[in-house]
Amino acid sequence: MSNKIVVTATVHAAIGKVWDDYTNPEHIIRWNFADPSWQCPSASNDMRVGGKYSARMEAKDGSFGFDFEAVYNEVIEGERFTYTMPNGRQAAVVFKKDGDQTEVTVTFDPETEHPLEMQKNGWQAILDNFKKYTESN
Repeated sequence: MSNKIVVTATVHAAIGKVWDDYTNPEHIIRWNFADPSWQCPSASNDMRVGGKYSARMEAKDGSFGFDFEAVYNEVIEGERFTYTMPNGRQAAVVFKKDGDQTEVTVTFDPETEHPLEMQKNGWQAILDNFKKYTESN
């Protein structure tokens, strides 16, 4: 798709910590949601080409939930990874050291069900939650 969406955050932490917090299921379950009324009760991550990522995302009140899954196409430890979701959409996550902070950029193919702005805002909210978690832990 040509209309990729890009979200970014500058995290005030070393790139090694940022990578670990972003890719380790022990941390993923603590930040992988856009709103405090949601949660990520489980996650698994086989961080290698052909490996699978999976995270359960659900409303805390049990009213709605879904499994987010993807398979890795490329993994360059500490720098970047790309993956493909079951519907063929792709995403790339890049980690760039900037002094004592790290810029995280996520570029993804939008889906066709929801407005682009809604998708961008949702992914940005998750990335902002990641930033907040990493900087406070």
